Amino acid sequence: MKFDRPLIKGTLIKRYKRFLADIELADGKTVTAHCPNSGSMKTCDRPGWQVRLSHSDNPKRKLKYTWEMVHNGRCWIGINTILANKIVTEGIRTGVITELQGYDEMRTERAYGQNSRVDILLRKGENLCFVEVKNVTLVEEDGFYRFPDAVTKRGFKHLQELSEMVRQGQRAVMLFLIQRSDGTIFKPAGHIDPDYAEELRRAFSSGVEILPYRAEVSPEKIIIAERVPFELD
Repeated sequence: MKFDRPLIKGTLIKRYKRFLADIELADGKTVTAHCPNSGSMKTCDRPGWQVRLSHSDNPKRKLKYTWEMVHNGRCWIGINTILANKIVTEGIRTGVITELQGYDEMRTERAYGQNSRVDILLRKGENLCFVEVKNVTLVEEDGFYRFPDAVTKRGFKHLQELSEMVRQGQRAVMLFLIQRSDGTIFKPAGHIDPDYAEELRRAFSSGVEILPYRAEVSPEKIIIAERVPFELD
């Protein structure tokens, strides 16, 4: 996924109220940007770090800037969760995500389960594949990529619904999109949300596939790079 316009350079002053961030631009001006990430953003929001912003010309938007990524001194970290599905669908179309090839049709945001919408629905004849996508931005001192960075009841529900799809004879995939490159393997963050970690283990045991994929993040583009190994203990 390439950005339509060059991203704007800035320095993080602070993130607050979950969806707001004060940013100092290169010319010294301070702007308030929309933060498109509802998680804790642990290890991603230290004041003084470089950031990149996009700008919108939409007159209906109150905040013209969107916080897209941050640099922690080692790598760029993509924090815009809204882009995750777009990055993954592109990875499927280009063949980079090899495990999700061979389908004739791909749709997004399709209703399923109990009042939910699956991120990506793949189809070949009567065979369906339900794919949920989660954006991973957390790496702690142990060097592991982890999800979630805050308790997620919604994510817990999605795992249960994927397991139900498997029970109905369909394929179900939990795809973790890792938008940073300074970790090693993927693990659930059981110390943050033990219920989610346990449900992920149950879902895997029931037949839900787990695909952690790392993306290369830069101010020019974000593209799927490679699959990374995972452990669930």
